[in-house]
Amino acid sequence: MGKIAFIFPGQGAQKAGMGKDFYEKYDTAKKVFDSASEWLDLDMKALCFEENDKLDLTEYTQAALVTTCLAMEKVVEEMGLHPDVTAGLSLGEYCAIEAAGGMDLKDAITTVRKRGILMEQAVPAGQGSMAAVMGMETEKIEEVISDIPDVSIANYNCPGQIVITGLAQAVSEASEKLKEAGGRRVIPLNVSGPFHSAMLKEAGKELGKVLENVTLHPLQIPYVTNVTAEYVEDSAETKAFLEEQIASSVRWQQSVENMISQGVDTFVEIGPGRTLAGFMRKINRNVKVYNIQTVEDAEKVCQEIG
Repeated sequence: MGKIAFIFPGQGAQKAGMGKDFYEKYDTAKKVFDSASEWLDLDMKALCFEENDKLDLTEYTQAALVTTCLAMEKVVEEMGLHPDVTAGLSLGEYCAIEAAGGMDLKDAITTVRKRGILMEQAVPAGQGSMAAVMGMETEKIEEVISDIPDVSIANYNCPGQIVITGLAQAVSEASEKLKEAGGRRVIPLNVSGPFHSAMLKEAGKELGKVLENVTLHPLQIPYVTNVTAEYVEDSAETKAFLEEQIASSVRWQQSVENMISQGVDTFVEIGPGRTLAGFMRKINRNVKVYNIQTVEDAEKVCQEIG
């Protein structure tokens, strides 16, 4: 029997209505949403379930998405499905840590709310940007951008999809050079800042101060950190990784490859969207990938592999 990994999406997966069916059917999920509303003094039902302008603002997105994913995850565990390891893309790493037992639900949700605000305020609007580079070898991208200051790789998502980040002018210059060098498409991303770039190092330091007040617990299972793509088995390392993660590359492809090498053959994406399942098809087609966005998905997946 192979191992199961729970994986959690990052910012960009959020959409109105997410998690509403879990809230309405399961008390476990209802408690997560209601508690988050109380802790943050925000109406999480209005934020997550109704069409609104706030859902795409980083300071709200992060808390909304983590609340939703963890409400779903609690229901999945209640149904009897348990992972051997967890991982999350960027913001999703907080879900992974909580699901692995390293952080309380309250701390995961309140910390990402503060993280979102710090990231939103880190760089004045318009100064930074991000772009997805499609259909180009990773090594070639690294080579092309190596001579351009203030631009770096934000996300190693999967073969053929790398995200660059940095100063807006530098990202624009890099985008042109990548097209000239054979990049099939370079797509500017609709984001409010240059996430996972050196421009957010100060936000990382401020997050470090927030994390000083967070109590971590011994991990019940390991999780994989974006920073190194390695298994974390001691939560004493967690704060330093989370502080560094804001300004460092997200090594998602490498994280997945590492989990597969450690015997994971079943991945369960928990949360809105199918982004991670899409990446998985390009990383390794030989593993099983399930996607839980609805109550129906959860019941079906838990019945099949629980």
